[in-house]
Amino acid sequence: MKQIKEYCGVIGIAGHPEAAQLAYLGLYALQHRGQEGAGVVSCENGLVYRHVGQGLVNDVFSSPKIFKKLKGSRAIGHNRYSTTGTDRKENVQPLLVNTKSGFVALGHNGNLVNSIQLRSYLQNRGAIFQTTTDSELILHLIAHSKEKDSISQIKDALSRIRGAFSLIMLIQGRVIAARDPNGFRPLALGRLENGHVIASETCAMDLIGAEYIRDVEPGELVIIDKEGTVTSEYFCEKGQSTHCIFEFIYFSRPDSRIFGEYVDKTRRKLGRRLAQEHPADADIVISVPDSSNTAALGYANASGIPFEIGLIRNHYIGRTFIQPQQSIRNFNVKVKFNTVGGVLKNKRVVVVEDSIVRGTTLRMLTQQIRNAGAKEVHVRVSSPPIRFPCYYGMDFPTVEELIATDKSVEEIRQYLGVDSLGYLSIEGLKESVPSEGRGYCTACFNGSYPVAVETEFQKEQYE
Repeated sequence: MKQIKEYCGVIGIAGHPEAAQLAYLGLYALQHRGQEGAGVVSCENGLVYRHVGQGLVNDVFSSPKIFKKLKGSRAIGHNRYSTTGTDRKENVQPLLVNTKSGFVALGHNGNLVNSIQLRSYLQNRGAIFQTTTDSELILHLIAHSKEKDSISQIKDALSRIRGAFSLIMLIQGRVIAARDPNGFRPLALGRLENGHVIASETCAMDLIGAEYIRDVEPGELVIIDKEGTVTSEYFCEKGQSTHCIFEFIYFSRPDSRIFGEYVDKTRRKLGRRLAQEHPADADIVISVPDSSNTAALGYANASGIPFEIGLIRNHYIGRTFIQPQQSIRNFNVKVKFNTVGGVLKNKRVVVVEDSIVRGTTLRMLTQQIRNAGAKEVHVRVSSPPIRFPCYYGMDFPTVEELIATDKSVEEIRQYLGVDSLGYLSIEGLKESVPSEGRGYCTACFNGSYPVAVETEFQKEQYE
């Protein structure tokens, strides 16, 4: 079996009579964080209800009848995006188990870097795993804890795991959130009428009419009890945060507020700094939609070059899309993006992209832009070259597959077949993100990992 790394979205609702429906709506807003599966667990009067499935949120919650079964004023939800492994229903979260403390439901965003050690430890003590996710380890650690009360059991379990985790739990009628000591992944607390909401991103709060209060702090345990009282405890000493800087570059929605700042505002800064570092003599600026849209606007604003829509993205490609058998050149790119010939023809074009991983898609895309009549194609990237894999939940391939690991910028330019190529510097990146009282993980760019990883770690450890 493959070990599954989770890069996902989580939400928790406490103190609302339609908790499950609000969790479902929140998952809609967090759909970009996971498209392989979704689920909601709710509780009422000591009874627990669960509905999970594979596919998009709308695929999983396809009937209003589902919500009649998800009773209660407290619920948690999860969107799943596995970065390795097969797509299996048993891996869809929230996971739900029955322990000595009662039912525990859990949703996890992140990746544990000591999972091999923990799995071996637990298996040697008789643990039987039902999934291939590292998230299940947390539930086993809670169940195996010798602490007497559930909060102490959770704190004991969290003290033993390493890596990135933003967690949402439902236990004994309480909604509980936890964030790893480094604060790798975003997690926010908000107010909802007489209740509360916890979500990976504030865009989920906006959709359901909740008010953002603050972020869950690194190393913090936020507990919302049956009466709606919010208490805070820490399961470790507070240290220097190392937020995932790639959340600003790519993953989070531009209308979300993470790590104390709006994503859109930061991405515009990235684009402006990129224009300063790598100007271009061109006629138009276009983005590779959608994640680089705001960075392209920032580049256009700083450079004085007009922003145009030169690429149209198909937003309706579902997870069950079947590629036809006939041979169509660059089919995988064409089905996602289409060029706007009237905009690109006879133009010198700056293409702003948020990052380059393998480079294969961008290579085909820039060729399409040339085929549409562009005279010149200049690529500008609003992040530094990705040279190292991520062990904290981001979907990057192995070192061997990362194009920037063994190729210079000039060699990458030649591979892409473009007239010029410019990356944002690490210094420019750091100076563009909010920095007061915050630190960031930039390991994918410089190999400096803030939390040590298991040297024998492999993405397909349990194949």
